[in-house]
Amino acid sequence: MELRTLRAFVEVVRQGGFSPAAKVLFATQPTISKAVKQLEDELGVPLLDRIGHRSQLTAAGEIVYRRALTMLGEREGLVAELDDLRGLRRGSLRLGLPPLGASTLFAPLFAVYRARYPGIDIRLTEHGSKRLEEMLLEGEVELAASLLPAKDGFDAQPVKHEPLMVVLPKSHPLAGEARIGIAALVRSPFILFEGGFALNQVLEDACARNGFAPQVAARSGQIDFIVELAGAGLGVAFLPRTIAEQRRTPAVALTLLDEPGTEWHMAIVWRQGSYLSHAARAWLDLTREVYGAGGSVE
Repeated sequence: MELRTLRAFVEVVRQGGFSPAAKVLFATQPTISKAVKQLEDELGVPLLDRIGHRSQLTAAGEIVYRRALTMLGEREGLVAELDDLRGLRRGSLRLGLPPLGASTLFAPLFAVYRARYPGIDIRLTEHGSKRLEEMLLEGEVELAASLLPAKDGFDAQPVKHEPLMVVLPKSHPLAGEARIGIAALVRSPFILFEGGFALNQVLEDACARNGFAPQVAARSGQIDFIVELAGAGLGVAFLPRTIAEQRRTPAVALTLLDEPGTEWHMAIVWRQGSYLSHAARAWLDLTREVYGAGGSVE
């Protein structure tokens, strides 16, 4: 059963005949007659009682007419909803963000996105990057923030690229240095993020390249707490430059980590080849508008 034939049948009833229905549908009278006959043959019952130039509904025709109005109305509703999605007047954005960097990089975007697309429901999930990547593969989120290089199976749009800073207790022997390599911290306990944070692996890999494994004094998912622990002398911590400068306290010193391969390169990632909703594409467009190609390490 085709919507085209239902539409022809409905207009014949509305207009009271085949010729006026043909005019409304910009078709020929034989075309409309053929469409109604096709519908009757498909259903196996007569729908119209043809009396001269007029047509009246049969009992079956009344049922089909009522149902056809509903089906055509649903079709129009479907088209309207899809138009709303395309026009970003409704829909949802399933976005995953890690605690590290989310408030600094993405919080300002939310206000702009909400102002532009008030009908979009933002469904935010917060986890470490490793868990977010798993959620992407499972289809639980559509976009997520993670560190580059992106793993196989993901496409990425860079957001921010900057060096890491070492957060040292003011009493640390290297607190006055402008920059240090990670090998200089071989005897310093590390304060790392809890499991699931991609930055941990970046640091552990850098230590391995320099021939040692770090002594981990503590782990936490709270940036402010990590800075406080460093200030209390428990060990050294590592934060992206922008975030470290925002969390600077009198108890700590910030020193540039001069170590190849440890730059913090944040990106928005998604499953390679996956369909992205209009809401997700709008978020990517806004991110690109604000951050361009993702900045560069200075």
